[in-house]
Amino acid sequence: SGADAIHPGYGLLSESPEFAEACAVAGITFIGPKPETMRRLGNKVAARNLAIEVGVPVVPATEPLPDDMEAVKALAKTIGYPVMLKASWGGGGRGMRAIRSEADLAREVMEGKREAKAAFGKDEVYLEKLIERARHVEVQVLGDTHRNAVHLFERDCSIQRRNQKVVERAPAPYLSEALRQELCGYALKIARETAYIGAGTVEFLQDADTGKFYFIEVNPRIQVEHTVTEQVTGIDIVKAQIHILDGFAIGTPESGVPAQKDIRLNGHALQCRITTEDPEHNFIPDYGRITAYRGATGFGIRLDGGTAYSGAVITRFYDPLLEKVTAWAPTPAETIARMNRALREFRIRGVATNLTFLEAIINHPSFADNSYTTRFIDTTPELFQQVKRQDRATKLLNYLADVSVNGHPETRGRPMPKADSAAPVVPYLNGKVPGGSKQKLDALGPAKFAAWMRAQKEVLVTDTTMRDGHQSLLATRMRTHDIAGIAGTYARALPQLLSLECWGGATFDVAMRFLTEDPWERLSLVREAAPNLLLQMLLRGANGVGYTNYPDNVVQHFVRQAA
Repeated sequence: SGADAIHPGYGLLSESPEFAEACAVAGITFIGPKPETMRRLGNKVAARNLAIEVGVPVVPATEPLPDDMEAVKALAKTIGYPVMLKASWGGGGRGMRAIRSEADLAREVMEGKREAKAAFGKDEVYLEKLIERARHVEVQVLGDTHRNAVHLFERDCSIQRRNQKVVERAPAPYLSEALRQELCGYALKIARETAYIGAGTVEFLQDADTGKFYFIEVNPRIQVEHTVTEQVTGIDIVKAQIHILDGFAIGTPESGVPAQKDIRLNGHALQCRITTEDPEHNFIPDYGRITAYRGATGFGIRLDGGTAYSGAVITRFYDPLLEKVTAWAPTPAETIARMNRALREFRIRGVATNLTFLEAIINHPSFADNSYTTRFIDTTPELFQQVKRQDRATKLLNYLADVSVNGHPETRGRPMPKADSAAPVVPYLNGKVPGGSKQKLDALGPAKFAAWMRAQKEVLVTDTTMRDGHQSLLATRMRTHDIAGIAGTYARALPQLLSLECWGGATFDVAMRFLTEDPWERLSLVREAAPNLLLQMLLRGANGVGYTNYPDNVVQHFVRQAA
């Protein structure tokens, strides 16, 4: 293609020293650390030994495990259970296993080795002491070709599932300034010792009970969650990577990275990873076509995506990450509120997503008070009790399409009326609608109208066709079209009627349940066509409007609404 540089993103090639060397042989600049640095840091055992050399605290761990299982058991006993099995090469939770007893050791080690081999091409694994109440906190570092290195403060990545990050934030809201400086100092020691070039992340565990930090690994690349650091520091990390490999020194305007004393935190940022993983089915990634997409935007909201849009086809052969949404605000509480608003505004239809699961996480009290640890998702079952989004718009569109193409489900497959059968003709009367019982009620008011009724000697007639027609004549299938169509004739031909009984009984249920019509619309159309006649409701105690019992206050409210 004629490219003179390659940015490897954060995929598998970004941590491959062989790929970096192939770029160098081809005369192409690899935008990342040198291959020897990647080898020194990409292997977690070597990186751990480096941390020990420069005085950075580490979690007790073993050397790469031998093939002899008895020797592995002895090493595990030395560290003490529970232990964490980790792959020496690579990340993303691949090959990681929590092992709590010797009975599980052999099986978990063999499975972890197979997974590491499949993911990274190397099956080297080791054991590390498992800190039960741990926070995952990491420091973003940048180094240039002039041996300068700076930190861009820390990120909290404790919200994880199966050792994969779900929600990230910057800065870590539970750190004091003293702890922040201690942590970032450890990261700079490792960056300077390796003459680190480009962007990298030094990852630590913090014991939530003691506050102590333990180095775990270095990711010699940019990370998915780098956006939160960019939001709180104002530094474009990807642009900085490119300028650094162009030879510009940190601290100069050309590099895009200020000197350490000029890098400051501004507000709080939170990132959620929107994926096609289905929380109701053990987070199995869904695939298919996105039928509708609407992103969330607005002040303080940043979207990083490209694969999510209406019509996009999501395959089963790639990472389920659809989009990263990052919220920024001056305070943690406002950042959470802004993210909550954005997640609720997202509309992604056609594939399952984790949107409601993300909402449940950031709205949980433990997230707000920072008491969560890396086991938060595993130990909080209420996160999985969220209600699925109703998706009313898609359901309505599907219904309209189905009825338009295939006919109404109530009539589908039934014989059509004969083409030559006579159509019903509504009697038509022209002329002005005369005044009637409705105008008398308006003039007298309810109390005087009731007195007038009691004083009458002649029979007062109510027509019940518009109500009884549902049950007696047409087996609950009298449509609004037919009822509203005759109402105007009643108004002109029978202005002496006391009322039209068109409400109550089963009318409401029939309209909605069987005819899928709006009964309130019917009431409005009848009143419009017969403005001179009272509209009457049959009220049968508690089951005033349908086929079930309703509380008194519901019936009373319904009557007021109808009036």
